[in-house]
Amino acid sequence: MRTLLITGPGGSGRTTIAAATAHQAAAGGIRTLVLSADRSDTLGAALGTRTGTSPVRVAPRLTAWRPDAAAGFRDDLTGFQDRAATLLDLVGASRLDPEEVTPLPGSEELTLLRALRDAALAEAHDLLVVDLPPAPRALALLALPEELRRYLRRLLPPERQAARALRPMLGRLAGVPMPAEQLYETTARWDLELAAVEAVLADRRTAVRLVAEPGPAGADAVRDARLGLALRALPVEALVANRVLPEEAAHAGPLTGIAAQQHKVLGEWSGAATVAHLGHDPRGAEDLGALAVPAVNPAASPVEWPVVDRLAQDGVLVWHIPLPGAIREELDLVRRGDELVVSAGPFRRIVALPSVLRRCGVDGAALRDGELCVRFAPDPGLWPRGQ
Repeated sequence: MRTLLITGPGGSGRTTIAAATAHQAAAGGIRTLVLSADRSDTLGAALGTRTGTSPVRVAPRLTAWRPDAAAGFRDDLTGFQDRAATLLDLVGASRLDPEEVTPLPGSEELTLLRALRDAALAEAHDLLVVDLPPAPRALALLALPEELRRYLRRLLPPERQAARALRPMLGRLAGVPMPAEQLYETTARWDLELAAVEAVLADRRTAVRLVAEPGPAGADAVRDARLGLALRALPVEALVANRVLPEEAAHAGPLTGIAAQQHKVLGEWSGAATVAHLGHDPRGAEDLGALAVPAVNPAASPVEWPVVDRLAQDGVLVWHIPLPGAIREELDLVRRGDELVVSAGPFRRIVALPSVLRRCGVDGAALRDGELCVRFAPDPGLWPRGQ
């Protein structure tokens, strides 16, 4: 299944573009599911059909779904309390009733990730269109599965879990229940769920569609979003310039200044798809059909981080990491064991080194034309002569 993630600055009309993209794909014969976790039903307003906690058939081959974060959070907490009953009794903690549970910050994002995983595993559709939160929150959301899995592995490494078989015996010897078994089982389940989400995001058929209004603020937001997505190796399938005013508005009338700014930025956004302003908020199939959103590409162009062998010429291997829009002064690299910590502007990622680079030391780095080139020199102690 093809997955298209849609985000952009807040207020840029990304939900409308998500609805129009899904509508266009379904009209073209593609079985499409459009997914949103927005508390308010902005997706339903754009589609002209109310959406809710269960998938709703909007049109032939088009389904919309807005999962309930509150219900999901209550179910998760209730399940955790059931699994951790021994530990809660041991420490004298009282359990929470489902009726008194309200979602914590971030529960909408976790609900959206779970729904994304469930939709991908169900394989009932050919295209999944995901209406993500505004770009800064979306980038944090997309980083969440990888980061949480790394935290889980550090807190409860697999080698420590191997001793689980001894814990029932230790519990009998100590005379008290040992709650670690439930903890390890919960951790393993979380890791499996996060790995499934990570697999969807890393799939070569997954891409991002960026939506922004052309203008100074939109240009800054797009530049930052491109950098954050590149650091996550997520390809941008299309840049959609939304709510574009007609060119004649730049020459006369009350919108002259705004239209002139828009067309200036459009000149800088090479290859951007332009969606005209309808003069009102799009509502329903007729309005969505009037929006000239680009067709969904049958396959994404994946972001590659190749390692180039220059041992014969320069005695180094060069890891090429595309970082469009990165500024040299805002870049930072730290080698830590078999990982490389890359910081670019407000974004940071810890990436595992390719196996061939783990036997090397960092020999330097340079930023050229939006690409970070990190040089690695073989470590003689780990890379014997002749290999």
